[in-house]
Amino acid sequence: MTRNFFQTLLNHIAKPQHTVLIGARQLGKTTLTKQLVQHLQSQQRSVHFITLEDPTILQAINEHPNNLFNFVADVNSLAEGEVLYVVIDEVQYAENPSNFLKFLYDVYAPKLKLIVTGSSAFYIDKNFKDSLAGRKQVFELFPLTFSEFLHFKGEDASVNELQQLQTRPQYQGTQYTKLTQLLKEYIVYGGYPAVVLATTETEKQLLLKELVNSYMKKDALEAGIKDELKFFQLARLLAEQVGNLVNQNELSNTLKVAVGTVDNYLYLLQKTYIVHSLPPKYGNLRKELTKMPKLFFHDTGLRNALLNNFSLLEDRTDKGALFENAVFSKLRDRYGTDAIKYWRTADGNEVDFVIEENNLGGLAYEVKYNDVLYKANKYKKFAEGYPQYPLKAISMQAEKSDTLEFLRM
Repeated sequence: MTRNFFQTLLNHIAKPQHTVLIGARQLGKTTLTKQLVQHLQSQQRSVHFITLEDPTILQAINEHPNNLFNFVADVNSLAEGEVLYVVIDEVQYAENPSNFLKFLYDVYAPKLKLIVTGSSAFYIDKNFKDSLAGRKQVFELFPLTFSEFLHFKGEDASVNELQQLQTRPQYQGTQYTKLTQLLKEYIVYGGYPAVVLATTETEKQLLLKELVNSYMKKDALEAGIKDELKFFQLARLLAEQVGNLVNQNELSNTLKVAVGTVDNYLYLLQKTYIVHSLPPKYGNLRKELTKMPKLFFHDTGLRNALLNNFSLLEDRTDKGALFENAVFSKLRDRYGTDAIKYWRTADGNEVDFVIEENNLGGLAYEVKYNDVLYKANKYKKFAEGYPQYPLKAISMQAEKSDTLEFLRM
């Protein structure tokens, strides 16, 4: 299976800057880069794949960056105009990855092109003591989009149906019921590739619990978290509060730990791509909130695994919050995390998502599981304050508006 993101990586191959791919564990970074290796080999390019999980390689490159060439072709032996491509998996394990990459770029580019992966931005931030300005392009990998989910499940006819809905405004669809059922599965079990490919609900649940118990634990241990239990308790508390404001003081009191400890745990969860902290938009109106963020999970399946709740979407008491999280994921994949904010005033007026498309304005979305709950007059203050951000309601169950609105996003 090939992700849509593969083309993004392929497009950057011609650039001399290092291609740096980061994201949560088990999202397919290694698979993507190995597919890239196969593609380059098919074009008769000189390409190698190494991993810094190999202690022999790691020890050598920690001694000196030039020792890389003990394990790959000699860049100096290349013919004129030829490029050596080297994929380095798990680059964060290097003692000083920034110096390692800086040296190789300054000495050997453009004859040497590096494609490197890292398990999380946390390790990249911590270990990259040099900005590598002009020497790298960072790409973030997130869980499968809904269209990728359909492709991985072998539902290519449904992929085509989704594309028709998104590109033809008047198209009403012939497989709406099937798409809706698949969407519900996607929201409950998320977009980790191995989970999507699993054929039974039991297997999906076991894989998600393994992600929580093993890979989050590995992140915690490597980050030096001393109280692993408190860390997991915080993650579960956040899972219960999806779409709500994050109050560090309240979390501190609940967990009986220092506010600084809560801040460190939140930082780790964000930098390992478990959660995203959504900042507020403010500027035009007085009494707008300017500090507390809202929190969403990058993968709804992982969130549900933390709560051990895999009930059908329509049977859940938290279906509204879960659907809002799914809308966040869709907006993230389309616009990027930096473009998304929320809006709220001190007296409770709120708009779930505000998209900053440019300096002149953008879009706004209010999410309701059932659109009968959407009351347009509640958003009059936002409309008056931000007329350049037209507001649209997005619903899972839509009785009064376009029932295909979410799929058309």
